[in-house]
Order: sequence, then C-alpha cells, then structure tokens
Amino acid sequence: MADSTIITLISLGVTGLFMLGTPVFLVIGYWVVGMSFVLGLSLDNIGAALADVFTDGFALLAMPLFILTGDLINRSGIARRLSDFAYACLGWIRGGLAMASLGACGLFAAISGSNSATTATIGSMLHPEMVKGGYDERFSAATAAAGGTVGIIIPPSIIFIVYGFLMNLPISDLFVAGIVPGSLMVFAMMLTCFLICWKNGWGYLIPLSPIRVIKTAIGAWLGFFAIGLVLWGIYTGKFSPTEAAGVTVGFCVLVGFICLPIHKMIGKDEDREISDKRVAEMLVVRGFGPLELPAITMRSSQITGILAPLIAVSVVMQQILSVLGAQDAIGGFVTSMGGYHAVLFTAMIIVFISGMVLESLPVTIILAPILAPIAHDIGVEPVQFAVIFLVGASIGFITPPYGLNLYVASGVTGVPYFRLLRYTWPYLIALVTVWIIVALVPQLSTMLLPEL
Repeated sequence: MADSTIITLISLGVTGLFMLGTPVFLVIGYWVVGMSFVLGLSLDNIGAALADVFTDGFALLAMPLFILTGDLINRSGIARRLSDFAYACLGWIRGGLAMASLGACGLFAAISGSNSATTATIGSMLHPEMVKGGYDERFSAATAAAGGTVGIIIPPSIIFIVYGFLMNLPISDLFVAGIVPGSLMVFAMMLTCFLICWKNGWGYLIPLSPIRVIKTAIGAWLGFFAIGLVLWGIYTGKFSPTEAAGVTVGFCVLVGFICLPIHKMIGKDEDREISDKRVAEMLVVRGFGPLELPAITMRSSQITGILAPLIAVSVVMQQILSVLGAQDAIGGFVTSMGGYHAVLFTAMIIVFISGMVLESLPVTIILAPILAPIAHDIGVEPVQFAVIFLVGASIGFITPPYGLNLYVASGVTGVPYFRLLRYTWPYLIALVTVWIIVALVPQLSTMLLPEL
C-alpha cells in the first residue's frame, strides 16, 4: 500500500476518534506515532522532543502558575468582589448585570489568563443572579461564554505564553500588546449586550450610587492590587512573566491564609460595633486555609496536565508536518493570494475555520509557525500578528461545532449547548468586527510598546 494511502487512512482514523470525543492529546499522539512509523522516523525523537519542552521551556512555567492564580482568586473570594464592583458601576444601565458580568470577565482575565476559568467562574457566580433578575437563561449563559473569550487576550495570557515560546517572541511584549485589543473586545460585547437587553427589556435597574461604587471598589482592592502587580512588574521589566506568575501566586496564597482567620474573627466578634464590622468585612475577603490548598492545587494541576503534554506532542507534530510538506503547501496557498490585505485576511480565515473545530492551543501550535513567517514577509510586525492570530483563535471559543466556552458555560449553568447558540451570534459578530479593526489598525496592538 502506498505511503500516501496509509497517511490518509491514519489521518481519517484519528479524525474519527476526535469526532467521537477522544481527547485532543491522544488524537495528536496517535497521529504522531502513526506518521513516525510510516515515515521511518525514530520514536526516540518523540521522547527527546517531550523532554526538551518540559526541561528547557522556562517560559512555560508561567502557564501552571497563572492557572493556579485563577483558582486561588476564585476560592478566596476576590473574584466575587470584582464582580460586585462591576455591577455597582453598570447596574443602573439597561442590561447592567449582564454588562457587569462581561466587565467581571475582563477583570478576572487580568489575573488568571484562562478562557475556560473565566467562563466557569463568572458563569457560576452571576448566571443565577441574572436569571433571577429577569434575563433569559440562554442569553445569560451565552454572555458568560462570550465574556470568557478575553481570558486569553487580556494579560496575563496562557496562550500568549505558548505563542511566545513557539515563535521566540518576548512574552512581556505580547502581554502589553493584548491590553488594548482585549479592552476593545470587552467594550464591543458590552455594547452588544446593551442593545439586546434594551430591545428585550431585560434586567432590573439599580440607582447609580457613587457611594456603592466606592465601597465595592475598596472591597475589591486586593483584586486591583493583583492586577496592578502583574502589569507593573512585566511592563517595567522588574520581573519576567514567569516570575510575575510566581509572585502573583505567592500574593494570593498569603491573602488566603491571612484573610481566613481575620474573616472568622470578625464574624464571631459580637462586641464590635456594626459599622466597624462592615468596614472590616469590606476590606477582608473570605480567604482559605492551608488544608484547602492541596485541593486547589490539584484542580489546577489537572488542567495543566491536559495542556502541557498537548504542547509537547504538538511540537513533534510540527516536525512531521514539515517533513510531509504541509507547511510549504499552506504557505504557498496563502502567499498566492497576492497583496498585503489578501494574504492577511486569508490567514485570518484559516485561523477562524480552524478555531471552529479545534481548541486555541492546537490551532496556535500547528498554524502559528506556518502563518507567522508569511505575515512577516508581507510586512506585518510579529507582535501585531501574534495579537491578530490569537484574537481570531479566541473567537473560536464561541464558534460551533467545537466552541469550548459554550461547553463550559453549558456545564456550569445547566443550559443545553444548542440552546446557547441563539444568543451567541450577536457576540460573535461584535468580536469579528473588533478582530478586523485590530488587523487593519496596527497601532492598537503596538501603541503601548514604545520601541515598535
């Protein structure tokens, strides 16, 4: 049997496994092993590549640390304080609670760097309140799913770390470049949310109270401090993204350990004045104890255990695709489109279509090494293309049939997957619009980088 036939059969076989729900890591792993046999490549190459990724990838150490950060701020109660602040600012507008959930997604993303964690945390907290507030449950769940897309764009970002590792780009520059596009994504979704809620008359309004805004802002001071700590440290060069992740984890652990006994003491102190207790409770979050830390760490480790092997085996997949000439074929197709905008938008379409069937991690690992050099050849600055690429990959989180955030939102809210789709498309249009603007206006990605 000809090698081309065997390659086709293996590819169809693993595609079938993927459609049946086999984990992406195993799908890529089976394909890599099968291709290695067909092409006569040593299996030692797979082991060597895996070892290189896990031993030499210092930048990748930030990934599990930021995942852990997301779980720590959720368990400690910091995430709830951030959402309360967002609602105090926006609750007076029609659809204010839904808009606040999007704002909370942006704030949570500025600490955690994960799309699924953002969707799961904000969705589980605010979906019940939105339903009680008169919002359609399908719209509420779709809003949480859409809001989670900024989890990998607003820094810190796990996928930016992976992209920088693969393409040898400064991760700190990528983080800074994602600030403006990520903020635009949040504002575009808020505008969409307002229009939908205004049309349907959803949401109970609360009066705009400067005092409430100030109180909730003070209550969320630990969250703001964590956000400022990450951005200040990376932007000023005081520490690398990996070091920033470690510092943030240490800060969250200290907050959890210190706040828990104080929070309990405040609740038991019957002699303290009511006003004093309210001030103390406003400044101190719920926290967590040392005995809870292993469970929190285990949950984060489970997510890392899914992502890290996928990165490693996908590096080998890149090598095999290069041997097969797939990279040259895709590159030749894209470059054949002609001029600057034709090539750029062809690359964007490829990313969009890939995001419909794959998670952002394999899309990045497979396509970034192919498309980034082409974009550089036509004059696209590497950091700008990284933002363009990853904004497109983030949109894939709410595009069926895959749409990871849709599955996550469905799981935490109980709303069936297909019922979410009705209210997903307005957000999809808003995000695609922002994506095109980011592609056409390079300054949106590079304006905060003085050297570019």
